[in-house]
Amino acid sequence: MAIKKKRSGGGGANWMDTYGDMVTLLLCFFVLLYSMSTISEDNWKAIVMSFNPLADQTIREVKEGNTTGPSSDPGDSAGMMEMQEQVNEDIEMLFQALQEYVQQQNSEQTISVEKDGGKVFISFNQTVFFDGESAVLKPESEPVLQSVSDMLSQASASIDEVRVLGHTAQASANRPNRVVVDRTLASNRATNVVIFIQEHSSVDPARLVSEGIGQWRPVATNDTPENRAKNRRVEMIISGRNIEQEIKDGILEIGM
Repeated sequence: MAIKKKRSGGGGANWMDTYGDMVTLLLCFFVLLYSMSTISEDNWKAIVMSFNPLADQTIREVKEGNTTGPSSDPGDSAGMMEMQEQVNEDIEMLFQALQEYVQQQNSEQTISVEKDGGKVFISFNQTVFFDGESAVLKPESEPVLQSVSDMLSQASASIDEVRVLGHTAQASANRPNRVVVDRTLASNRATNVVIFIQEHSSVDPARLVSEGIGQWRPVATNDTPENRAKNRRVEMIISGRNIEQEIKDGILEIGM
C-alpha cells in the first residue's frame, strides 16, 4: 500500500506577520521617544497618566523632591553669571592696581605684574624682600608687602587662592645646591611672605599657600651675578574664583 506524503501546512509565512508587527511596534516606540524629547510637560503627563492613572502623585513628588539635578530656574543661571562677572571685574581691578603701584614706585626692574585669564602673576626680585642666603624679610620689604596685602584685601571675596613660590639661584653653575639648604631656604622665604599677608590682609587663610621651588625653575642661567639675582625671586600667583565649578562641587549655592 502506498503511503501518502503529508502535505505541509500553508502557515509557513506566519512568521512574516509576527516580524511585521514587531517592526511596527519598534517604530512606534522610537517615534514616541523622539516626540517626548520635545514634548511639553502637560502632554508628557497625559502620556504617563494613560499608562498609570495613579502616576500624577508620583510626578508631583519627583518634581518637589528633586534637589540634586540641575536647576531650571533662570534666576540661578543669571545669578551665577552675575557673580562670575563680579569676580572677573575684581581680579581685573586688582591687576590694574598692582600695575599702577609698580609704576608709581618706579619698581619695574624689581617687580613685574602680568595677567593671564583669571590669574595675576607677580614676581619680586630677591633684593625686594631678602638678603642673600637669608629668609628673613628685610625691613624695607614691609611697605611693599603691606601695599600688596591692602590690594588683596580689596579683592578678597573674589580670590580663590594666593600661592607664593620661593625660588633660589644655583650658587655654582657646575654644581647643584645642597638639597636641604636649597629647599629649606626657598620654603622659608615663601612661608614668611604668606605669614605677612595673613597677618595684614583679610584674605581667608585657607586660600593662602606657600611653596618652596628652590633652584629648579630658573628664568636665567646661573653663570653671572646678575642672572643669579634674577633667579633668586619670590612669585605670587593670585587665582580668581570659578563660580560654576564651586556650584558643581557643592561649595556654593545660588537661588536658595
